[in-house]
Formats: sequence, C-alpha cells, structure tokens
Amino acid sequence: MDGGLILLVFLALLFAWALNRVRRALRLSPVGYVGVVVVFVIVMLAVWGQTLRG
Repeated sequence: MDGGLILLVFLALLFAWALNRVRRALRLSPVGYVGVVVVFVIVMLAVWGQTLRG
C-alpha cells in the first residue's frame, strides 16, 4: 500500500473527528456537514492524484 494513501486516510479520520466537534459547536445542519465532507473528499483525491503524477 502506498505511504501517501495511508497518510491521506489518517488525515481523513482526523478531519472527521475535528469536523464532528466543530459541527456540534456551530450547530451545522446535515446538509452543510455533507457539503464540507464532499469538498474534503474532492480535495484529498486531487492531492493524492498529484502525488501519483509527481
């Protein structure tokens, strides 16, 4: 397994934990929560794709 992919999975778990705390603090709606997660997934896939090329 690629080391960069393992790092991205770890970052995703850390992000999900932090987002859950922020969601409770800001009273984020489920739609806003899904929007943030979708944007995060797209950004992480783009970063991972760049690491494959370079």
